[in-house]
This record gives sequence, C-alpha cells and structure tokens, in this order.
Amino acid sequence: MNFTLRQLGIFLAVARHENVSRAAQDLNLSQSAASAALQTLEQNYGMTLFERQGNKLTLNSVGHSLRKEAETLYAHCQQFDQVLQQHGDLGHLKVGASFTIGNYLVVRYLADYLAHYPDADVDLTTSNTPDIVAKVLNYEVDVGMIEREVQHRDLELIPWMEDELIVFCAASHPLARKGTLGNKDIRAARWILREPNSGARHTFDHAMAELLPDINIYREFHHNEAIKSAVESGLGIGCLSQVVVQNDFRNGTLVPLKLSRRDMRRRFYFALPRKRYQKSAVDYWIDLCRQSTDTGDNRSE
Repeated sequence: MNFTLRQLGIFLAVARHENVSRAAQDLNLSQSAASAALQTLEQNYGMTLFERQGNKLTLNSVGHSLRKEAETLYAHCQQFDQVLQQHGDLGHLKVGASFTIGNYLVVRYLADYLAHYPDADVDLTTSNTPDIVAKVLNYEVDVGMIEREVQHRDLELIPWMEDELIVFCAASHPLARKGTLGNKDIRAARWILREPNSGARHTFDHAMAELLPDINIYREFHHNEAIKSAVESGLGIGCLSQVVVQNDFRNGTLVPLKLSRRDMRRRFYFALPRKRYQKSAVDYWIDLCRQSTDTGDNRSE
C-alpha cells in the first residue's frame, strides 16, 4: 500500500477547498507539509490528481473518479478509530493484589469503579506480594496493590494507605484475659502466621527481629482465613492486618492482644512498571482508591 491515511485526508481536504493553504489550515498542518504529502501521493502512483491554476487546484478526471472511493475509505477509517477509542474508554482493567488487599479492600471500590465504567471487565488476581510484583514486571496485570515496599529498578511504587498488624487469639485462649504480651509470652506462645516473604510476615519479622530465633512458629498458611480458623480453634495465636480481623473482634470470636513497644505499622502501595503505556483506567482506579482512603472509607476500628 503506497498511501497513508494522512495523505488520503489531505487529498480530500484539497478537493473540498480547491486550495492547499485552506486545506492545511483545516487539518492543522503547515502548507508545506500538506503540499509535500499530496505530491508524494501523486508520485507514488505516477499520476496527477488535480489541475493546477495558480493557487487553485481542481480535480482532474482521475481525481474525480477516485474521490468517492477515497471518501468511503476515509469514513470507514474514522469509524474504526472511534471504535478503538471507545474500546479504550471501556475501562477494562487487570488488577493484581496481595491476599489481604484483594480479599478485603478491592471489593470496596468495584461498585464505584463500575459506575464510572459500566461496561468494564475487571480481572482480579490475588497472590502474595512477591508474586504480584512479578506479575507487574511481566505486564501480566495493569496495576499491582502490595503490602510493603519493594525495591526494583523497573518498578514504580505509589504510596497508598497505612495499615497495622494486630496480634490476636481465640476468646477462650488463656492469653485473652492477659491483654498485653511481654517478651516471655511471645516466646512461649505457638504462632500461626502467614508464609515467609508475604507482606504481613515481613512486617512481623521486622517487629520481632531480636526474638525471632526463640519464637515458636507452629503453622504457616498462605491465606488469612486459614489462620483465623486455626486461631479460633485454639491452635495458637496469630498476627494479621487489622482489616482482616476487625469484624471478628466485633463479633467476639477473636480477641486482640497488645504488644509492648512493638511497631506493627506498615504502608500499602500501588505497584506499576516504570516503563508503561499510560492508561486512563489505571489512573482512575488509583485515584478512586486514594480518595476513598482520604475520606475515611478504609478507617479501621
């Protein structure tokens, strides 16, 4: 194919205005650029399309015979361009979220997102933080939502919301009546925790650094619900995000335990490839999540 869509548009504009200068102005081009494009089109096919009389250009017989076909083709191309733009505006989105964020927070934003993009398909993938980071770097998801800061030269992190891990036990557990745990209690307890390298475990290990060699890690699970069930059945005590256990505290099935001088605070992040195609749906999703946090929708009791 020896013509471009731009050349086709210039040909039709010149045919309409019978003047290169006015056609260029209509297309927001310089006169020289329009003239060059028209000349290239004629040269590529070894023909002339206009009779030139000073500044006036009128279609010759060849130009007349091609104009209708050109108008039909150009109209179809414009319609196809609109379809592509509308498809991009549908808001289709692939979100990769760590287990805690995906299971307890993402669902809070879906209704508002779908109200803005009613025809969007939102594909949610949940895994632990390292797996989500890998999916972001491999462009398998549009945006990642992770539970800790990860350093990588190809990764862009956008701070999101603050969170805190809470230690807890079953209401019938002996420690439930104690309330605050000292180092002796921490060493003596059987701990049921998230798997190594998860966001929650990373924060726990950092807060318990000097006690880790003496801590009895009885079980490790990938899923928060498995930890809650094990703790509720009396197998040990757990440590999870406040967003995971706050309803259980209200219901009385689990009891929070305080730790003296242990910082369990952390921050959640949006994770994006540093080199990425700008996508309005991703920007809207991030803004929606951050605005919801700012207005207190994610505030935990």
